[in-house]
Amino acid sequence: MKDREIMEARDVADYLHLHIFTVHKLAREGRIPGFKIGNDWRFRRSAMESWIENQEKANLKKNARQ
Repeated sequence: MKDREIMEARDVADYLHLHIFTVHKLAREGRIPGFKIGNDWRFRRSAMESWIENQEKANLKKNARQ
């Protein structure tokens, strides 16, 4: 990953401990922030970190209501 600001799908898969196919599916569905350059998905590290924080907050709220 080398702490680059722009990450490839493989980097995101490693970062989130997901299969690369899952990363592609989530990106296609707009469920994780990404963009395409040609046929390749790219992800901004800062956007992924914000997304993770938002997911954590949403899960905390959801669990607090249960």
